[in-house]
Amino acid sequence: MKFCIFLISLALPFSVAALGSGDNAFLTARDAFRAGDINKLERAASQLGNHELAPYVENYRLRMWMDQGNTNNLRDFLQRHEGSFVAEKLRAEWIRWLAKRSTWNEVDAEFPKMLAPDPDIICLSQQARLAREDRGALVDAEKTWLTMLEPPESCRPIMDALVASERITTDEIWARARRQVEANRPGWAKTTLNYLPDNQIPDGRNFDSAISNAMGYLVRQPGNWSASRAGRELAAIAIARLATSDPRVAADELEKIKGKLHDSERQWAWSQIALQAAKKHLSETVSWYANAGKATLSDEAAQWKVRAALRAQEWGVVRDTIEAMPPELAARPEWTYWLGRALKSGGRTTEADALFEKIAGQTNFYGNLADEELGRDILPPPRARATTADEEKTARDNTGIRRALAFFRLDLRTEAVKEWNWSLRGMDDRELLAAANLAKRNQIWDRAINTADRTKTEHDFSLRFLAPYGEHVRPAAQNQSLDDAWVYGLMRQESRFITSAKSNVGASGLMQLMPATAKWVAKKIGLRDFSHGRVNDTETNVLLGTSYMRLVMENLDNHPVLASAAYNAGPGRAKKWRADRPLEGAIYAETIPFSETRDYVKKVMSNAVYYSAQFNGKADSLKSRLGVVGAKTAESMKDADLP
Repeated sequence: MKFCIFLISLALPFSVAALGSGDNAFLTARDAFRAGDINKLERAASQLGNHELAPYVENYRLRMWMDQGNTNNLRDFLQRHEGSFVAEKLRAEWIRWLAKRSTWNEVDAEFPKMLAPDPDIICLSQQARLAREDRGALVDAEKTWLTMLEPPESCRPIMDALVASERITTDEIWARARRQVEANRPGWAKTTLNYLPDNQIPDGRNFDSAISNAMGYLVRQPGNWSASRAGRELAAIAIARLATSDPRVAADELEKIKGKLHDSERQWAWSQIALQAAKKHLSETVSWYANAGKATLSDEAAQWKVRAALRAQEWGVVRDTIEAMPPELAARPEWTYWLGRALKSGGRTTEADALFEKIAGQTNFYGNLADEELGRDILPPPRARATTADEEKTARDNTGIRRALAFFRLDLRTEAVKEWNWSLRGMDDRELLAAANLAKRNQIWDRAINTADRTKTEHDFSLRFLAPYGEHVRPAAQNQSLDDAWVYGLMRQESRFITSAKSNVGASGLMQLMPATAKWVAKKIGLRDFSHGRVNDTETNVLLGTSYMRLVMENLDNHPVLASAAYNAGPGRAKKWRADRPLEGAIYAETIPFSETRDYVKKVMSNAVYYSAQFNGKADSLKSRLGVVGAKTAESMKDADLP
């Protein structure tokens, strides 16, 4: 119940008090590595024995010796553990070490063995290719010019070489800087502009003023400001910055100077005003996007153009904008669905159905809606046959999974999840189901769900949509007159059923209660002797969470879409995002300004459909659940004293 990205700390059915000597030796070795104490690390390593995490301690030792210039035994370790997560990470560190010493031939030799290289490692490989005069590295780098807006340090030489090769034009330098300004990365934009010829680089103080004091910059422009491209571009940037706080004021200012801007600059400025207006749901948004004309829109700006058109019911704009998107973006389920809806609104039913068919059957929000457009019920697929004893033994014996379970036992969740997820690479459906069942047996609910979610043709939705703690959740939902499928759908999204889940802003437990909210609800329902220490208690957390859900529902027309948005981002925002006319629940959800909340609401509502099918044994309609969100009225905007 918050607007944040949550980080989960996990309490498992393993007891820290019951840790063996090997576990303690590993923890000591880990601490010694972090402290840079090689002698303590060596002593701990000698006490480790045949522990599941011994390769990690060996990795720590090799890392520390490598930092001292000794790479003996490193190749042997990588060969013995080839394909493992620990080898992948050690090889990445080795490549970084080699690159610092400009040993490019060895970087070249090691990079192909990486299975999932980080961006900085990719750039080090490109540096190695340039060192042997492979100009194809610049071709690859050019593809990221408009998308890698915050390049790692290792990518800077590649960008420098790209510009020096004259493959990047002045227009492309300004285009990159504009994208960085749009993404609120002005420092990076300033760095990009240093690639311009010396006589075209904007004055640094003027750039800073356009960014930090946009209105003041526009007011204080000298009479000849439009004589240079730098002057015009900085004016457009100032307009864009002004739009982040007040698009209407920015539009007024652009009207004053638009005659002095070239088409590209003026159209980009309008696109930025429209983008910010779309996020604020302003009525002028579609017309401002029209003013942007042929401006090349970022993926973000193009998607918000569609969302603004959806709210305005401008189906022709929806269609044209999606059809103009890059193919990869247009192929996403949301834009496939909305293009289908736009075609259907224009009577092109056959073409619309063909689009719905592309995503129908997908177990997500838009796959569900596409099914219903085609007249199909939303039902879980047939349950896969039970995993065999041999399949389960294979999962238990998987080296990576054993390491992950050891990390979980030690309550080292970050390492555990990385090791677990890496271990799933290349698994077929039967192997995934066996691993998911193993996670379930160990009450690692989130890994069970995540793993079962990956199957392609054989599925077990009882694993994808686990419903633990039923003795607490379902009675609490019934007592609050709440749909238990919706409660479970929300809880699955909040915490993945980890009782000690804690967000980076302090929300806790299965239902992710903020401290102030938990205290307020406890007082509201008369829960005596409540202290925040009880918030992770399952029964207390569910009682407070479901009570809050009921209070929010009562304040928001008993509408689960509004209530879901309110649970994540707050009731005030959920109310503010209504329109001046009734909106389809799906359009309301798609046009939520916060990307986290938008994704959250869609997933909660789709989750609820599958839980309903599981609990009731019959198909449920997502469209019925989404319903229609009523228009914004004075009555609907009243404050109900909710936190």
